[in-house]
Amino acid sequence: MEADPGRRADPRGLWPEVRSVVMLGLSTAPPTNPLLGLAQRERGLLATYAVRRDYHEVIKGRLKEIASLLASRSGAEVKVFVDTAPVMEKPLAAAAGLGWTGKHSVVVSRRHGSWLLLGAIFTTAELPPDPPERERCGSCTRCLDICPTGAFAGPYRLDARRCIAYLTIEHAGHIPAEFRAAIGNRVFGCDDCLAVCPWNSFAAASSDARLAMREELAAPALRDLAGLDDSAFRRLFAGTPIKRTGRDRVVRNTLIAIGNSGEPTLSDAAERLLRDPSPLVRAMAVWALARLRPDYAASLAGARLGEERDEAVRAEWRAAGKPPSPAPIAVPAPPAG
Repeated sequence: MEADPGRRADPRGLWPEVRSVVMLGLSTAPPTNPLLGLAQRERGLLATYAVRRDYHEVIKGRLKEIASLLASRSGAEVKVFVDTAPVMEKPLAAAAGLGWTGKHSVVVSRRHGSWLLLGAIFTTAELPPDPPERERCGSCTRCLDICPTGAFAGPYRLDARRCIAYLTIEHAGHIPAEFRAAIGNRVFGCDDCLAVCPWNSFAAASSDARLAMREELAAPALRDLAGLDDSAFRRLFAGTPIKRTGRDRVVRNTLIAIGNSGEPTLSDAAERLLRDPSPLVRAMAVWALARLRPDYAASLAGARLGEERDEAVRAEWRAAGKPPSPAPIAVPAPPAG
């Protein structure tokens, strides 16, 4: 967000000839409340938008169809964008009347709740603007209150450095220890602040068949995810947004979920990854093993410290060598409804 602030602040900074912006949204409302999956400790929770075909491809195809129609009828030039340029989609969507900016910083629609994915058509055509939607959050703070890591500094103020969606998807390095327990079994993204919005409704299917949820990605077993090598990872997540994040980050996240599971029977899945080529994976394998079998991890620490060359992994082994008394791991109760 710090890059090219001038281009982000005004569409004309991206394309000087633009005169109008057409904003479109596509609902990815899940069939059931995704928060119910938090109680399934041996399974991974994947963000609702991610267990479908990559929305970039689907939305861009539909935008091109609409943009071509606009260009043919008006003679105007058009450009389409779906997360492919410094476009401030959410403020533009609010200005266009698709919804309003919720306190969680996501666009909220009266019809679709917090589940809209956004795309933009820039055009040189002079189009009459639609009125913006008024803010309808009122005194509600459910989205702020539920955040597991306290990522909201206040209404409309999200600190991405604390956001589970950022940490599990965009963050390329080791996830800070202070956030790992709060991640729970969230392996890719976090739907918490979206799911509690009272404007939501849960749909049986997406409005676009190409965005239908893939059943095999609904709460996959953590053991299975931890066992993925690169080729198996690519096969499983082919065509989804998860594939772009890469195997190492997803297995890193899976090991955090394993460490949070409270299930010692999953410790062997962590132990098998102690010699993984990726330091991201090795470090979290140590952390997970130390959470589930602290005495055993401590017994391995001395020898493994002598073998390990990556300093971040060494730090995990040093911590494992002096395990604290294991505390009970809290499992959130499924929400009502």
